[in-house]
Amino acid sequence: MGVGASCPPPWRRHLLCSAFLFLFICLWGTSDANEELAALPPRGWNSYDSFSWIVDENAYMQNAQILAEKLLPHGYQYAVIDFLWYRKYVDGAYTDSYGFDNIDEWGRPFPDLQRFPSSINDRGFSQIASKVHEMGLKFGIHLMKGISLQSVNANTPILDTKTGKPYIEDGRHWTARDIGLNHRTCAWMPHGFMSVNTDIGAGRAFLRSLYQQYANWGVDFVKVDCIFGTDYSPEEIIIISELLQEIDRPIILSLSPGTEVTPALAENISDHVNMYRITGDDWDNWKDVSSHFSVSSSFAAAKKIGAIGLRGKSWPDLDMLPFGWLTDPSVNQGPHRKSNLTLDEQKTQMTLWSMAKSPLMYGGDLRHLDSSTLSIITNPTLLKINHYSKNNMEFHYVYVERTSNREHSDYFGSPYHVHLTENDGMVVGLTACSDSKANGWYMLSQDGKPDHICRDYEVENDKNISFCLGKTEPLQASDLITMGNKEYQAKFHLAVSNIDDTCLDASASRWRTASENKFPMFSRCRWHAKQIWQLNEKGNLVSSYSRLCATVESRKEGTTGARAWVATGSKGEIYLAFFNLDSTSRKMTVRISDLKKALRRTFVRKNLCSCTEVWSGRYLGLLKEEISGVVNPHGSMVFEIIC
Repeated sequence: MGVGASCPPPWRRHLLCSAFLFLFICLWGTSDANEELAALPPRGWNSYDSFSWIVDENAYMQNAQILAEKLLPHGYQYAVIDFLWYRKYVDGAYTDSYGFDNIDEWGRPFPDLQRFPSSINDRGFSQIASKVHEMGLKFGIHLMKGISLQSVNANTPILDTKTGKPYIEDGRHWTARDIGLNHRTCAWMPHGFMSVNTDIGAGRAFLRSLYQQYANWGVDFVKVDCIFGTDYSPEEIIIISELLQEIDRPIILSLSPGTEVTPALAENISDHVNMYRITGDDWDNWKDVSSHFSVSSSFAAAKKIGAIGLRGKSWPDLDMLPFGWLTDPSVNQGPHRKSNLTLDEQKTQMTLWSMAKSPLMYGGDLRHLDSSTLSIITNPTLLKINHYSKNNMEFHYVYVERTSNREHSDYFGSPYHVHLTENDGMVVGLTACSDSKANGWYMLSQDGKPDHICRDYEVENDKNISFCLGKTEPLQASDLITMGNKEYQAKFHLAVSNIDDTCLDASASRWRTASENKFPMFSRCRWHAKQIWQLNEKGNLVSSYSRLCATVESRKEGTTGARAWVATGSKGEIYLAFFNLDSTSRKMTVRISDLKKALRRTFVRKNLCSCTEVWSGRYLGLLKEEISGVVNPHGSMVFEIIC
């Protein structure tokens, strides 16, 4: 590592850090429903990255025990069972299979007795939750939105939690078929779950019975899937939040998966939740990790980090840490391989997650936790940044020098706004209709007919570059509207003219990984709400499925993979992180004068300010005019400056 300047060693306080965190957690765990939820970004372990959906009681409890012994002293307190805990682990069962779920008499998912035998005699997860609580941990589960197709087809009655009997309103018994919205199935699990009609009392009664049952089991954390991003259901999110506030038990509300999420979209729901995913699934490949830099920067700039949330605060969630011993996405098998991320890449991910104050959920099988992984996820300074830093933001004044060939180094003599390099072209996405990026769609007439919907997305050589899709025929006469003196389709398909049977789809056919988050959304044409669009007079192209609006943007976002973040500590420390997203080493430099401007800080006693590089533990001496270091490919450096 080459250091052109500088950044008292943090070790004196590190011995006290773990003890303080453990004491804080124990005291926090004794409070009641009036406590401030998610006052700090939550930490814990989730079963998905290592077990997919087939985790059983024995494996879960073994991981929970190790979590309590090795990670709880560092603030990792939530032990979460991820999706499909109610599905039978038998031949023919997979992510979107139908008919293999355990449901109770009220249409609610119930743990698979083969995998979770302590659930027998209608105990649900109460026995597991009790054991987890005895360890000093908090118990969490994953949920899908709404109600299952299996329950709707069985037409199960709805429980009235006030009477303990079937729900009756207006003199009639309401059932699952009355509340299930078949046109709003989960995009990546259409044979699994659908939204419920929250406009009627029966829909709200079902959700109330669902979350009251989880509270009775002793659940402390719910991760609700297929309800945010492309499968946006704001009404259901808000109803769930209101129902959780009725319950005399503090329960963290987390949203997933988070594809096509923008700060404008989160503005409508962030104060109703505690965590919300802002990317697709993050797996152990560099492309997924690097795709998080732009989106995390946008949420920091929008002041969404630690904003008001459900009974406390809310945190943009960058997804789990896929380190250690893992499985593969969407498989019916448990952990069987090591993480594909290098140690440098894992440190980079841990650094970004900490600087962006994302919740930290470890995904590897803790029974195979090695010392190097443990040291990364329990680094005292990174954990301190993750919980207690403020003013977290991307820092745009970075000087970069290539180091792979020093005779032909490329030094940028002036600061530039660095972005993750992407391929040329355009990307189609979704955003809140109030976002300015949603404007600008128009009808393009050909042969006197408005049969195309277009949007300009770039200017090149003084000419607008447009993206156009062809409209199909009307669904029915009632779908025609009049604008001016002309009649137009109010609802329509948007087809790709030069590709047979391909239409714009407002929701992915399966869940997407983080690196796929901005890929064009096209699939086979079908008459489904996911592919029905409307053009309003404001120039918004509105999805009939999610009520989000389409955007088109250029992918030409910069020419370098150098990034930097800054934050300040609770005791006046300054934290500076370098990230090298390129495949060759880079010497990165930041001037102290630029740091002053960004943080609005004056280094009054500059000669007494010292710096330590956190990952190496190297003390760099007194601060001078700049801070610099050679950063490995896909690597990071973190400087702690103390004056």
